[in-house]
Amino acid sequence: MLARYAEQLSAVEVNAFFYGLPDAESVASWRDTVPEGFVFAVKASRYLTHMKKLKDPEEPVSKLLDRASVLGDALGPILLQLPPRWRFNGERLDNCLAAFPKSVRLAVEMRDTSWICDEGLAILQKHNAAFCVYELAGYRTPWHATADFAYVRMHGPAEDKYRGSYSSDQLRTIAGHLEGWLGDGLDVYCFFDNDEAGYAAQNAVELDRMLAG
Repeated sequence: MLARYAEQLSAVEVNAFFYGLPDAESVASWRDTVPEGFVFAVKASRYLTHMKKLKDPEEPVSKLLDRASVLGDALGPILLQLPPRWRFNGERLDNCLAAFPKSVRLAVEMRDTSWICDEGLAILQKHNAAFCVYELAGYRTPWHATADFAYVRMHGPAEDKYRGSYSSDQLRTIAGHLEGWLGDGLDVYCFFDNDEAGYAAQNAVELDRMLAG
């Protein structure tokens, strides 16, 4: 399935790391299945983001990077998805981002909107970490760019999470934002998570074709 996916799209977001570290053999098999230039974005462990809430990040960050490094050149951005109903904590965000090497691209999805503030965006800019633009349950964030790359997650156009298919008009609107960033020289990563009925891959392929012109 991964090989077929990689024939049509150039990146995938891996959710497996969120629930626990996959074994090194599995990670190596993913790496060896895809063509050169394909990229795996990695969603960081919920132990770091949801249980520890970014506190004392050094050990979980080290373990994450040790396993993700098996991907080699195929390793793309690492996504930190912060939990809902956790109010802004700039100190923890700053310390957590500082625990990663500067060579690692980081994106942060702020599920509680208190984080989407001037101080939060400034911390992202300080570390060249991307503000993750997302749409979820009828809410879409602003289209902020805080790094030399952009990161977008579309969880579905419906009020219910992860459901529904984006129309061509909706995809053209998304494409317009991405084209603007591409024109500014940013690398752009955009993933769909509306996969309850298999729409995510369909929407991703249609958007990719729009961007290809």
